[in-house]
Amino acid sequence: MAAPLTGDDLFGPESRELQDRFDTRRLADRITERFVRPELDAGQVAVVEAARMVFVATVTAAGDPEVSYKGGRPGFVRVLDPRTLTIPFYDGNGMFSSLGNIRATGRVGLLFIDFETGNRLRVNGAAVADPEPDRDRDPGAVVLVTVTAEVVYDLCERYVHSLRFEEESVFCPAPGHQPPPAPYLAKPMYDGVRPGETP
Repeated sequence: MAAPLTGDDLFGPESRELQDRFDTRRLADRITERFVRPELDAGQVAVVEAARMVFVATVTAAGDPEVSYKGGRPGFVRVLDPRTLTIPFYDGNGMFSSLGNIRATGRVGLLFIDFETGNRLRVNGAAVADPEPDRDRDPGAVVLVTVTAEVVYDLCERYVHSLRFEEESVFCPAPGHQPPPAPYLAKPMYDGVRPGETP
């Protein structure tokens, strides 16, 4: 297990000012000391491997934040080792905002939420977009993103709503399963601009 990080590693003067204002600096430092690491532990690996979704935060070259939802079947986010994860990016709306941001800045924040247990896991780090994913290993992926963890920790579960997920979306790629076309693309407003369509 890698050495723990400190509050001075994580918090800038703006966070420290608020911690002092609300008397939480000692609490923040204790949480950091006990729980924040640069890699996943065995329990966190299990959370990632069971996840059906992840929220992906990125930042543009100009510093503007963006966040997107990525969903798939359990195991779609793979843990290669305690510091390395891969996320298949499936075809979406064609804007490629998250991937463009990753290419521009190489920074990413991941938020995993288990709505059954309330567990939340945060993984921040460096990201690289691989233009040629292994189609057999990651069916349906147009690009594979590799994340190198730098800051990993579980979050307080108090405000996580309880939901039940009985099955994955029919649009989630899987071996031997061809997802149906995206319904929104059938709308006339997309005539002439669908991928592969002649204008």
